[in-house]
Amino acid sequence: MEIMDPPKGPRMILARLRIGDYNSALSEEIERATTKRNKDHKTGRFLLQSCIGKWNLPIGSLEVLRTEERAPYLSWIEGVWSNSPLPGISIGHSGDWAVCALIEAGWWIGIDAEPANRGIQENAFDMMASGEELAWLHENPDQAIRIWTAKEAIQKAERLGMNLNPRQINIDDYEVHSFLHDDLMVSVAWRPAGVDPRTPEDDLLDATRKRMREKPDFTVGCATTRGNC
Repeated sequence: MEIMDPPKGPRMILARLRIGDYNSALSEEIERATTKRNKDHKTGRFLLQSCIGKWNLPIGSLEVLRTEERAPYLSWIEGVWSNSPLPGISIGHSGDWAVCALIEAGWWIGIDAEPANRGIQENAFDMMASGEELAWLHENPDQAIRIWTAKEAIQKAERLGMNLNPRQINIDDYEVHSFLHDDLMVSVAWRPAGVDPRTPEDDLLDATRKRMREKPDFTVGCATTRGNC
């Protein structure tokens, strides 16, 4: 794992790892995936696992879930009985590399990277920009890869993916930072966190807290009351 320098802002970890043969407890089974797709996925999840370890979180107590829009997020596994806030995550793959970002709780993050020398045909510009921005891109085609990765990072930070039309994204409206790291153009975007999907354990923990506030003598099981076991 190679750590990349993060931009100024909330605490975050940015890292990359060359695509290879890896296994991770966080990997998913992807039906009918090509060999390359599986390698990309497993490398990304192994990199995420490594970043979680560097964040000093217990990997055995965590899993990766997805929103309805397929955006990944960290969650405590069933049975841990914790709803302590967890960092936001983002994973990307391009060419020979997987990239990963973690950001402190209270924020969502998106990361995207492409080979810096990758060319984008001008006839594809209208898929990512419109109006004045499109005209500017035609005048500055060397900036296309930066705009492309910035908008992909924003889509991930919003947890919407392609449900957020890149032509409608105004980069100036977002906290997004693009930089060169060796042969990669990397873009990172972040925003204040929204609400993760709730789990049954979240509901039970909240109900337990409410009962404890309402009734100070309320107990849960023998382990919570001295002398019961």
